[in-house]
Formats: sequence, structure tokens, C-alpha cells
Amino acid sequence: MSESIFTREGYIRPAILIAAYRGGMFPMAMDNRGEIGWFSPDPRGVIPLDEFHIPHGLKRTLRKDLFEIRVNTAFKEVMEGCADRKTTWISKEIMTSYEKLFELGYAHSVEAWRDGELRGGLYGIAIGGAFFGESMFSRESDASKVALVSLVKRLKERRFQLLDTQWTTDHLSRFGCREIPRYEYIRQLNLALLVTTSFN
Repeated sequence: MSESIFTREGYIRPAILIAAYRGGMFPMAMDNRGEIGWFSPDPRGVIPLDEFHIPHGLKRTLRKDLFEIRVNTAFKEVMEGCADRKTTWISKEIMTSYEKLFELGYAHSVEAWRDGELRGGLYGIAIGGAFFGESMFSRESDASKVALVSLVKRLKERRFQLLDTQWTTDHLSRFGCREIPRYEYIRQLNLALLVTTSFN
């Protein structure tokens, strides 16, 4: 990958990141040397907002009201939580790049707190009526799942059209995540980008 995508401070230029998402691509760190790979999966994972499913066990957790949901109060800490695993694509350069997007109002975190401590959450990018989910983490059972439920509620309230998960996993499949061909994803993305709304 050309060094021109980076500033001298060692992060991807925000304009390049935003253009990539608009075109259906996203970056991931490939190794400890900071090399960045760009991806546009085919098929692509999405959660249709009108088909979002809350598993029965999670409904019980939600009724207990264990977590306080906050938005955009601990973005860096959420990224650090997502990166805290044996193998991660969230390098120092990736983290700094998304912190810059957060400062510009494009990146967002949804956080699950309990007893004054961050127990889980997720982060992603909002452009137009599209939300590009990046990663999620839990330090307590169901914390990230509760954050996901809150995210979907927020997206529906604000007329978002697309929730991109990049890939489909067994975990996300329980919430209604499914695969669609890249051409269909690009069609849905282009329509979502026409929507005027705000995540905040």
C-alpha cells in the first residue's frame, strides 16, 4: 500500500477513509509492521434493519436493565477494548485514523456501562444513511449485544437505511445478519448515501 495514504503523523487521511467507505471498501492492518490492506468482501455481511432479531435470552437481559447505554463518551476506550485480543487488525495507525474520524463527527461508539465502568460496546462509521459497523467487545456477558440492540434502535429512529457488518459470523447471524452479493451491497449503499440524517 502506498505511503501516500498516511500523514506524517502515521494515520490514514480522513478524506481517503471516507472515500473508501463511500466506495464500499474499508481498511485493516495486516501485520505488526503497519501494512494496511483494503477490503470489499463479496458476499458482504449486512443486518437488514427491518429484520433485526433479538434472541430470546438477550430479551431477558434487556428486561433486567443491567447496563447504562452511552453514546460517544469513550470512543478511544471502546477501540482499545476491541483491539484487546490475541490477534487484532486494529493497529496503532488504524486507531489513530478512526480517532480522527471521531473528531470530525463520522465515527461513533455505543457503550454499555455498569457501576461506572465500561463493560462493552461497539464502534463504526456513519455516512449519510449508512452505518458501517467496525468491531465490538465485551468484558461482561451480553454487554456488546445490548449495545448492538441500542445501535439498531438509534439507526431506525434516525431513518438509516443500511447497517454494514462487513462479514457474516455465527454470532451476528443470530441477530439477522445475512450475506448479499457485492453488487447488491453497492446498490443499497448508494441509496443509503443519499439519505440526509445524523447519528447524533
